[in-house]
Amino acid sequence: MVSLTLLSTVLMGLLVIATFIAVGRVGRKREFAEDDGDGDRYDRAVSRLRAIAHSPAVWTVTFIAFAVGLGLLTVLAVGSFGLPEGLPGTILNVVYGLVGLLIAGFVFLGAYAATRERGLGNAQGVAAGSIALGMVLMLVIAIQLVVGFAG
Repeated sequence: MVSLTLLSTVLMGLLVIATFIAVGRVGRKREFAEDDGDGDRYDRAVSRLRAIAHSPAVWTVTFIAFAVGLGLLTVLAVGSFGLPEGLPGTILNVVYGLVGLLIAGFVFLGAYAATRERGLGNAQGVAAGSIALGMVLMLVIAIQLVVGFAG
């Protein structure tokens, strides 16, 4: 129990630090440089990541790798491959977590993109995504309390 509390504390601390760094850079006016050496390291990294994120090949390869990996983990979890006793259950929990993370990402990014396409800012997009994700999580908790589908 102590190790889980320590892990949670470290992760929340990293989240707080990342939030402070992001908030510190919000008010700064940026002009994105294309790999010509202008701007600081942060601007160059953001422009590179933006170029990667807009590439259809990257999205295709990522989707195929995710689908194949998820399928292999599922087959490994439900097949009888002579794994130790508790490992298939753990692998199946990892598969459930990955699918839940994928659905949460779609809900958040869908609400964020819909808000941004209507001309609102980043903050409103993050708020809409957070509210949508919170509603889905509340629905999952309510279903868990009523039906008890997980452990």
